[in-house]
Amino acid sequence: ANRSGDSCDCSFIQLLYIHSLMINESSLQDNCYGLGVTVEFNEGAATEGRPYSYAQTIAVVAQGRFVYHQTMDAEQLDEKAVARIAGAIGEPARARMLFCLMDGHARTSTELAVVADVSTSTASAHLNRLKAERLVKVLTQGKHRFYSLDGPKVARVLEGLSVLADQPRRKFVPNTPTRLRTARVCYDHLAGTLGVQLHDRFKELKWISNGAPDAYELTAAGEKALDTLNVNVEEMRNSRRRFAYACLDWSERRPHIGGALGSALLDTAVKRKWVTKDLDSRAIRVTNAGRREMLARFGLQLG
Repeated sequence: ANRSGDSCDCSFIQLLYIHSLMINESSLQDNCYGLGVTVEFNEGAATEGRPYSYAQTIAVVAQGRFVYHQTMDAEQLDEKAVARIAGAIGEPARARMLFCLMDGHARTSTELAVVADVSTSTASAHLNRLKAERLVKVLTQGKHRFYSLDGPKVARVLEGLSVLADQPRRKFVPNTPTRLRTARVCYDHLAGTLGVQLHDRFKELKWISNGAPDAYELTAAGEKALDTLNVNVEEMRNSRRRFAYACLDWSERRPHIGGALGSALLDTAVKRKWVTKDLDSRAIRVTNAGRREMLARFGLQLG
């Protein structure tokens, strides 16, 4: 017998041979499969009490997946990946950089160094780590390199961590700065009191309905309402990102609308000048025109 052209250990083959005298072919094959080999039996005469004769031969065929002195645990690999990403987020300077990018604006390493209160060289090292873990992406324009979050999934994780980090046992009393709590950007969609109120109003008007866990579907009434705002629903549905989901708001501890739908609502509000963005923070301000339009279109009375 041989294994991939190499001689098999004699004692190993003898063991298989002796074992074959005591159990049937199916059982032997099952046992040997766990060792990374396949046992093939040649034709042989069976004798009473023994499934095969002494003269029977056994061919041992190597399996490509078997590696000596090495084990593989898929769950362990997943845990290591999670721990690696958590470690990348968990360093305070890197965490400050990531949460700064939650407003959807790209920033240079120099700007992020100021935010994180570290030197530019240290900031570059931190950003390389975040890029390696696919938490940030970089866009090069001329001599400048601009960093931003690597998609809405990263923003959603950070928003969830914000909730977890400040989850009180006592009755919730928000201590978020008023400007941010009233209305702000969560990566690329509306958050804060305004975002939560729009979410609740869409539910009350039955413009969105529950789909998969924490996901939303747009109803016929919702499509009609968005059509009046010139929002291309079909384009959103065909995009690679999630259509709509419940994104837990860290200041209100209630969901606002995330995903392609949430992004479209923010884009519409900005284009129609219902809101204006702050240049130096995630806060947004609702204009007088925005208050009138949201009351007329959504029945949303803003204080």
